[in-house]
Amino acid sequence: MKRLLLTATLCGLFGVFGAAHAAGDAQAGKAKAATCAGCHGANGEGKKPYPALAGKSESEIVQALQDYKSGKRANPIMKSFATSLSDQDMANVAAYYASLKAK
Repeated sequence: MKRLLLTATLCGLFGVFGAAHAAGDAQAGKAKAATCAGCHGANGEGKKPYPALAGKSESEIVQALQDYKSGKRANPIMKSFATSLSDQDMANVAAYYASLKAK
C-alpha cells in the first residue's frame, strides 16, 4: 500500500513539473521571435500578405507551428523556421505573441 501511495505521489509531482515546464515564457519567446519580424512585423502586427500573430491564443500558434513542422500545413519558409524550434521554443514564441495586443 505504501509503495502504491509513493508511486501515485511521484507521478503526480512529475505531472505538475511537466506542466510547468510546458508553459511558455514570453521573454524567451521574444528572443526566438526576432526571426519572425521580417514577415509578421516587429510587434506581430502582420505585413501583407503575412498574418498578424499578436493577440492570437498560445494554443493556436503552437498548433500552427507544429503543423508547419510536420508538413500538415505546407509553406517551405515556415517549415524551415518551425523545424528549428523545440516544443518549448514553440510554447515560448506562442506565449510572446499571445501577450501582445492585436491591432
